[in-house]
Amino acid sequence: MGPRIPLPLGPHETPSIERPRVRVHARAALPSRHGAFEIVSFQDESGRLLDDIAIVRGPLPADAVVPTRVHSECVTGDVLGSLRCDCGDQLQHALAQIDARGMGVLLYLRQEGRGIGIANKVAAYALQDAGLDTVDANLHLGFDDDLRSYDLAGAMLRALGLTRIELFTNNPRKLDGLRAAGLDVVARQPIVVGVRPQNEHYLRTKQRRSGHLFGDEG
Repeated sequence: MGPRIPLPLGPHETPSIERPRVRVHARAALPSRHGAFEIVSFQDESGRLLDDIAIVRGPLPADAVVPTRVHSECVTGDVLGSLRCDCGDQLQHALAQIDARGMGVLLYLRQEGRGIGIANKVAAYALQDAGLDTVDANLHLGFDDDLRSYDLAGAMLRALGLTRIELFTNNPRKLDGLRAAGLDVVARQPIVVGVRPQNEHYLRTKQRRSGHLFGDEG
C-alpha cells in the first residue's frame, strides 16, 4: 500500500451550487471474496431510485476519517477483465484495502467511459486502436476528456453520515469535486495497480494529459 498523503484540512466548497440530496433506499448483506460488506441503494428527493450504489464496510464511527473509493463503472475492466485499463484492478484493490482497514466505503457510480457511455466508449476504443490516445479519442467523438461530476457522490456519502474521508484516487479532479460537494478530504491514498504493457500508454496519457498522480506527488 502506498503512502497516506495528508491534504489541507477543510472542504473547498462552491456555495453558489445547490447540492443534490439523496437518502438510503435499502441495505443488504454482501459477503464477498474481500470480506463482509453491505450493499446500499439510494433514492433522490422525488423518490426516483438511483442505479449508483455504495459498498460499505462498517460500522462507520461518527467524525472518523473514513477510507473511501469513488469508482466509476467500467464494464470492460470490472466485469470482462480487460487489460486496456487498470479499472478492475483498482476496484478489487480498493475493496481489499477497505476490508483490511475494518471500515470504509466504495461508491460504484454509473459513469461508464468517464461519462460517455458504453457505446461511445467502444467507439473511442476503435479510435485508440487507430492511434489516438484516450483524450483525443473522446475529443474526436465530440466529448470533453472527462464528463463526470461528483455532486451525486458527495450526496451519497453524506447520506451515509460521512463528512471526513481519506480518498483512494490518483485523480485530482475527484479531490476537487468531492470538496466542492461538501466533503472534507483529509488525505489521498494513491491506488497504483495493474500496470501492464497493454495499458502503459493509457496510464501515461492519464498522467500527462489529465494530471493523474501515480505516487506521493501531492
